[in-house]
Amino acid sequence: MTESNKEELSVEQREELLKVLKARFEKNMDRHKGIEWAKVQEKLEANTDKLWSLHEMERTGGEPDVVEHDKKKDEYIFYDCSAESPKGRRSVCYDREALESRKKHKPENNAIDMAAAMGIELLTEEQYRALQKFGIFDKKTSSWVQTPSDIRELGGALFCDYRFGHVFVYHNGADSYYAARGFRGSLRV
Repeated sequence: MTESNKEELSVEQREELLKVLKARFEKNMDRHKGIEWAKVQEKLEANTDKLWSLHEMERTGGEPDVVEHDKKKDEYIFYDCSAESPKGRRSVCYDREALESRKKHKPENNAIDMAAAMGIELLTEEQYRALQKFGIFDKKTSSWVQTPSDIRELGGALFCDYRFGHVFVYHNGADSYYAARGFRGSLRV
């Protein structure tokens, strides 16, 4: 889906989403110390395309929340903060090439295309590790993360989870998919 194909949220949908995001923001102040909700909301209201992306993150179970403010670019950064990999984004392989390479039992979609359609990016390994500083995420699931091109060119892809008190980074064939593996995204506003 391209930028021009994105649906516009109704006034009611925008208001409901902002209410949900504000409540999550206030409940999890440890994720965004020193950041004021009023300034985040002002940015969101000025960037309705980003609101649409946050709506998609929310709709698919990501529970997006502000985790950082990039002061140089004056952008707020949202990550999916659901306890487990977002339910509406599981059972997907890594990218379109992997999807098309499967001969049998193809998944319905892939992480890279889904993220692009939502207007978000997969977390990097570094971002995934930063997320884990705010709590414990993916105790029962795992999440695809951005994969370096040299690994991807060899047919692999990376995913992360949290087990035994540590974040683990693993590799798998990019065409693999599991009911407990999805992806987490980030969005700059």
